[in-house]
Parts: sequence; structure tokens; C-alpha cells
Amino acid sequence: MARIDDSLTFYPINIAVLTISDTRDKSNDTSGGLLAERTIAAGHNLAGHIIVKDDIPAIQAAVKAWVKDPDIDVILTTGGTGFAPRDVTPEAVKPLFERDMDGFSTVFHHVSLSTVGISTLQSRAFAGQIDNTFVFCVPGSTGACRDAWDNIFAFQFNSQYRPCSLVGKMERYRGLCP
Repeated sequence: MARIDDSLTFYPINIAVLTISDTRDKSNDTSGGLLAERTIAAGHNLAGHIIVKDDIPAIQAAVKAWVKDPDIDVILTTGGTGFAPRDVTPEAVKPLFERDMDGFSTVFHHVSLSTVGISTLQSRAFAGQIDNTFVFCVPGSTGACRDAWDNIFAFQFNSQYRPCSLVGKMERYRGLCP
């Protein structure tokens, strides 16, 4: 049965949030702000929170810099996953992946279907792994970020989640967390 097992140790992870947008700044970045707030509220460490333009080199530079940091376990990106001409997050990030996490997109769309209906097909949400860092790319809407955190990240980033979470797959927690 899927559940949080309070008898197990909670291990905080280090999460960096990357907002990808031509129109957002710190004052109106509600999506990145939500992911950052939820990271801290869940007991994890916010390792960074920046905004870059919808530009392939800028996106790749930010992701690569965080991947090089051995203390960052997860990168969450928000924005640039739709079909507007400037939405280039998949084109920027997917080539960097060593492994794709196909199930994330499936689960995200399942969750999103219940909140935005068939409009979920307009999202190109995806995830994968670069070196030892997990990267999740979700749409730029605050609702999509809420859906992803509340229904996926809150469980997969919690070492107490059973039957298993991603925490046990993170290099520094292998062997400590099943």
C-alpha cells in the first residue's frame, strides 16, 4: 500500500528551482515561488532559485552549473514546456539527459487531467537524470506546479514514502534509504 511511513527516517534533499520565462522576475514568479516554498515547507533545502529567459544556451548553462554541484539532488524547472514559439525547455534539457524518466510525464498528465481536463495535452512535461541529478520540467502555470508538487514530488522526494521513493536512488542516500 502506498503511504508515508512515519517510522522511517526523513532525509532532506537539496532542490534547485529554475524558472524559464521571458516575462517573469522575482516579483511575479508565482510558479517558481510555489516550488521554492513547497521545497522548504516539506523540510528540504532550497539550493537555488533563479530565472532565465526562454533561450536554449541560457537554460543549458543554468542546468549544467547545478548538475556540477554535488550537493544538488534535484532540479525543478517551470516554464517553457508548451507550444508557444519561445517554449524551448524540452529542446534545451532533453539532450543533456543520460536517462529519461518516461513515467513522470504519464503520471503528470494523469494528475493534470483532473484539474485542466484534456488541455493537459498541451504540456510537454518531462523528467530525466543527468549524472546523479534528477531533473523535472513542468509547465509555467502555478496550477501545474501545484499539481506536480502535491501529487508527485511530495511523495517521491520523501524518504518515508512506501513502497519506494527517489531519495534512495540519490547518490548520497543510497544504502540509507530503500
